[in-house]
Amino acid sequence: MPTLTHLDDLACVTLAQRGDDKAFTELARRYQDRIYRFLLRLTRSPDDALDLTQDTFLRAYQGLDRWRPDALFRTWLFRIARNVAFDRLRRDKLVEFVELAPDVDLPDTTAGPEAIVETAQRLRQLEAALERLPAEHREILLLREIEDMAYDEIAVVLNLNVGTVKSRLARARAALLDKLKYQPEVTQ
Repeated sequence: MPTLTHLDDLACVTLAQRGDDKAFTELARRYQDRIYRFLLRLTRSPDDALDLTQDTFLRAYQGLDRWRPDALFRTWLFRIARNVAFDRLRRDKLVEFVELAPDVDLPDTTAGPEAIVETAQRLRQLEAALERLPAEHREILLLREIEDMAYDEIAVVLNLNVGTVKSRLARARAALLDKLKYQPEVTQ
């Protein structure tokens, strides 16, 4: 069975648009974990995140004919995921983000016990501060800092101009620092 891992996203999408299901399967394989983690942080529910991930890929598959090569496939896919998630959150009247997944910035196990405890406490403080941010600040921080998206990609996902992305990101970072500064120590 031939593999399509050597093809870039553009080639896979082009093949998928022509009806090659294996090409779309390859795209789903590349992005399913990232989309799931993003949706998990948005919904706080592994079951909802799984449903929404499936819904994201279903909508992407159904909308392949609307994708254009002038947009990166991943930004298009994250925009679909964001829209699917916010539709669900609005419907359920829940607009909250989840704390960072435990697999992000795990404490250094080679460090001494004090360093491990200190790192874990800082991570909990960061998670608590993120939870207290407005949704638009959390969302933009997740896309930039966790998903490592460029400003222009974030602009596409959020349907904003790049200048707005930069200013919103600056405000989100300042708000996060403020929340971290005025936060009581989090203990186990």
